Amino acid sequence: MKIRANALAGIALAAAAALSLTACGNGTASSAATDSASADAKVAGEITVYNAQHDTLTKEWVDAFTKQTGVKVTIRQGSDTELSNQIVQEGAASPADVFLTENSPAMAQVENAGLFADIDKATVDQVPAAYRPSTNKWTGIAARSTVLVYDKTKISDDKLPKSMLDLAKPEWKGRWAASPSGADFQAIVAALLEQKGEAATTEWLKGMKDNFKAYKGNSTAMKAVNAGEVDAALIYHYYYYGDQAKTGENSNKVTPYFFKNQDPGAFLSVSGGGVLKSSKNSAAAQAFIKFITGKQGQEVLKNGTSFEYAIASNVDSNAKLVPIKDLQAPTVDPAKLNSAKVTDLMTKAGLL
Repeated sequence: MKIRANALAGIALAAAAALSLTACGNGTASSAATDSASADAKVAGEITVYNAQHDTLTKEWVDAFTKQTGVKVTIRQGSDTELSNQIVQEGAASPADVFLTENSPAMAQVENAGLFADIDKATVDQVPAAYRPSTNKWTGIAARSTVLVYDKTKISDDKLPKSMLDLAKPEWKGRWAASPSGADFQAIVAALLEQKGEAATTEWLKGMKDNFKAYKGNSTAMKAVNAGEVDAALIYHYYYYGDQAKTGENSNKVTPYFFKNQDPGAFLSVSGGGVLKSSKNSAAAQAFIKFITGKQGQEVLKNGTSFEYAIASNVDSNAKLVPIKDLQAPTVDPAKLNSAKVTDLMTKAGLL
């Protein structure tokens, strides 16, 4: 009887192990689409998120995550560069559990300082390789496309630049705007540097200095086009779509132009999310990143008013946007975007 009891116990253990392997083995399809927190049922306590994403978007994510898990989330708001510098200064003593950004260079800065923990594989599997760094030390959570918003009464379709690089040519002198001090624009330059190299980037920045008009913020640059101050502005797409969804008063005279053709001006900037090695509650921190890249988290992008692209768990983006597959964005590894080098080159060009 003792032998029989032991055998039955062994069979039960084997069955349990088989069920466990089955539950963990679906790396991409079924588990990626799961929006329940059953796998994270044991997470509890509190986490602190250093948030450089839009506060309204992150609050939607946080509220839904807390409702589902009971984990309390404290948000510390700041800009990409401000918070990445703070994390690097704090090092292993950082109180942050999670870092969220609008653009990738700030994530790469923290990664290069060796301060990120590995992202759980179940989370990595939810995000296609095109929208996360090759290192998997953090992951993409959303994306935004570079566009040229322009005044159709001043620029006919046949006179639009074929490439973002054309904006450095003499015929564009005094005709376009940008916000060079912002993390958004610096991410675009970082992608140009990664694609074309330092010499080409330096040359383009020199032409930019001669040709463009500086504004503080992408919304302000778009508003300048709408007001007739300049013909065009290089910004991210969601400023246009967000304004259109409201009153349209800052965008009703402009049209977004997508460069496509893997041009540097078709750069798709990945917003990042990562878990700090310093986290005192890494289980909840990992669960939060898994949640926002999961089906429910990505549907916040699809159904909300941020107008950023959903990139994970096979969730479609907002129906008002140009489909992400049609953007023809260049391939750029987010882990290789060098914010320090970009700042140096832009400073030398007199743009900062």
